[in-house]
Amino acid sequence: MGTQIDYTRRQFLTGSLAAGFLAAAGAGRLGGAGEAGQGKLRLGGPVSAADPDGWIASLKSLGYRAAYCPVAADASDDQIKSYAEAAGKADIVIAEVGAWSNPLSPNESQRQAALALCCKQLALADRIGARCCVNISGSRNGKHWAGPHPDNLTADTFDLIVETCRRIIDEVRPTRTYFTLETMPWAYPDSVESYQRLLTAVDRDRFAVHLDPVNLLNCPERYYNNAALLREAFARLGHRIKSCHAKDIILAEDKLSVHLDEIRPGLGYLDYAVFLRELSRLPDTPLMLEHLASQEEYRLAADHIRSVARRVGVPVTDASP
Repeated sequence: MGTQIDYTRRQFLTGSLAAGFLAAAGAGRLGGAGEAGQGKLRLGGPVSAADPDGWIASLKSLGYRAAYCPVAADASDDQIKSYAEAAGKADIVIAEVGAWSNPLSPNESQRQAALALCCKQLALADRIGARCCVNISGSRNGKHWAGPHPDNLTADTFDLIVETCRRIIDEVRPTRTYFTLETMPWAYPDSVESYQRLLTAVDRDRFAVHLDPVNLLNCPERYYNNAALLREAFARLGHRIKSCHAKDIILAEDKLSVHLDEIRPGLGYLDYAVFLRELSRLPDTPLMLEHLASQEEYRLAADHIRSVARRVGVPVTDASP
């Protein structure tokens, strides 16, 4: 899940959406499938800055050509335009706007607040021209907003997710971005097949895919065969994938019960050679680092991903000055 600004306490921004911003920054680009190597790797990660020039400088200093959304939903039209134009000029893709919340909460007031947040963040993504707005589908767990629950993987919950996604998209009516759900280990979409079923059931052009493959590795079979899972995911979902997260995962060897831990890219078992080759078939689709504790950790993660890309012949788009 995301590493960007927490917007949950912001007021919903009313009024007309500024439809003309950031055409040059890649808003609404489709990730059409092509031959391996057709697209360069666009790596990104979290940065902070007080103004567009500082934001671009920070991204370039880290070699990033993709970014999390740099502003909150209550930003003015002028602020949105200035960041959008800076991104377009520097050839930076704004990958995603997070809407991290629980639209399936059993607490109705929390559910309604989550729905409002999703609409607000999807509107922001459309204004600034991000490739997508992303959230999890939610959880029926009343204590942990993203936690497991026996009702998460049921037909009734699947239907509620479909209803919820339609409601958000139909209320906002985005024209340049997409609403997406991050894959999760214990909530739909928890597999390639369940994501395909959701795409069909939601039946909205502006509903698309956010791929976090680590979140799909919820058992030893998928863990050890993740290369095949990656190939399947890109083969069946590739044309709908708008952004990806870069993490890694490791299966504990000293515990009797299955225990999987998220870990820095390069220290786990995810087959990054396959991941990057498949991703290179989707031009301009960002790969976003997240969940690391320090800039040094982000540097090491980026170095690992770039080294794998070089080894397998995937070109990397570099934003260095």
